[in-house]
Amino acid sequence: MSAAAGAIDNQREGSFAALGNVFLTRLPAAPLPAPYVVGFAPDVASMLGFDASLASAPGFSEFFSGNTTRDWPSTALPYASVYSGHQFGVWAGQLGDGRALTLGEAEHNGRRFELQLKGGGRTPYSRMGDGRAVLRSSIREYLCSEAMHHLGIPTTRALCVIGSDQPVRREEIETAAVVTRVSPSFVRFGHFEHFYANDRVDALRSLADHVIDRFYPACRDADDPYLALLNEAVLSTADLIVQWQAVGFCHGVMNTDNMSILGLTIDYGPFGFMDGFDANHICNHSDSQGRYAYRMQPQIAYWNLFCLAQGLLPLFGERYGEAERSERAVQDAQRVLEGFKARFAPALEARMRAKLGLDTEREGDDQLANKLFEIMHANRADFTLTFRNLSKLSRHDANGDAPARDLFLDRAAFDAWATEYRARLSHETRDDAERAEAMNRVNPKYVLRNHLAENAIRRAKEKDFSEVERLAAVLRHPFDEQPEHEAYAGLPPDWASSLEVSCSS
Repeated sequence: MSAAAGAIDNQREGSFAALGNVFLTRLPAAPLPAPYVVGFAPDVASMLGFDASLASAPGFSEFFSGNTTRDWPSTALPYASVYSGHQFGVWAGQLGDGRALTLGEAEHNGRRFELQLKGGGRTPYSRMGDGRAVLRSSIREYLCSEAMHHLGIPTTRALCVIGSDQPVRREEIETAAVVTRVSPSFVRFGHFEHFYANDRVDALRSLADHVIDRFYPACRDADDPYLALLNEAVLSTADLIVQWQAVGFCHGVMNTDNMSILGLTIDYGPFGFMDGFDANHICNHSDSQGRYAYRMQPQIAYWNLFCLAQGLLPLFGERYGEAERSERAVQDAQRVLEGFKARFAPALEARMRAKLGLDTEREGDDQLANKLFEIMHANRADFTLTFRNLSKLSRHDANGDAPARDLFLDRAAFDAWATEYRARLSHETRDDAERAEAMNRVNPKYVLRNHLAENAIRRAKEKDFSEVERLAAVLRHPFDEQPEHEAYAGLPPDWASSLEVSCSS
């Protein structure tokens, strides 16, 4: 363990921690009794420059539970950062890392990553919480963050899950766990909102400079570097939501404090990949109003970007005179925010063409995709299997339609759509085999369905972690056939419809 411990530095120049105490509070993690390894991602270890055998090293679970931090010097302790945010559309005021502690940074091959313990105990920002995460939610975050990465979707990563038999009260008594999250940065929209709300323009500027210098240095060449930073957030967020929509992923709690300034999927809580397609699907049982339903995600992302723009507003327009600065800054911000729509719609249309195996662009392609979604919604056709099985359709012969057609109760509606689809495919130059190969590179066969995660969790509660690792291995190759794991790609069992996830973890 000395190799990993020695490689992690939370005082490095240019790091978030170097911004100073107004941004964070240093403290040790709360002790976690008798910790043990639940899951470990060797490829994440390799990304960090650690050996793949790290998990078997003496002291691994003690270190990544946070237990050793009690002995760290006070100036090098892990830290929790402060931020604010809008939660379910309402200003919540000061929030912060209520159960997350950043150990520091690891640098490898010229890339720097922050390592953060989620579930490390109470912090000054816990707001009456116990600072703990439970085994259930930690396994879900571990599996999903890695699954999203291998789907090609920007995300935080997960190095490991450490469990303990320490009881934690939620709706029922559960056991504690700590997941080690990995990201270039954990800066959120809410960080900027916090310093704007507290009229700390100096700290707001320092934070924006940190993000620009570390992640968007080209912004320095712009007429207004801070407006350029907003533009980067707009574009990266639009691209992220396109990818969520394209795989049927629902985040569940898109509060501004859960939005990454780098356009990463962050804070896996009540998320879910849809089984049967429902445009109004709400994956978060706590979301009684459906604010974060699947169809709402693009609109909510856009709204959240407005909140970010407001948080950055005091920094905009420095090139203008004082008399016109305020008005011009607002106009500039509004113009940049409109870039979300300009980016999102064409990008989603392009992604849908790829999912349908269309190599060229023709008028009516968006209507063809929309009609498919309409009949999928009406029939609750399985999202992942519908697109995967469309690759089996022949543009000359309907006899091979069964794998996709059988997902629809209204066969006539599917047949009518398939006729239109074949007519569109007649304008393509690729043959069926080439098209199928291309479609299978963008339409996953394996996603983290709720019942698959639940199976792994139930076994893990009995101290059998083999299913966690088996499922993680399957999800590392979501586009491959993997015939030995065919069961992981099947329709969910009936009992899966009763599973609920909420903000409680």
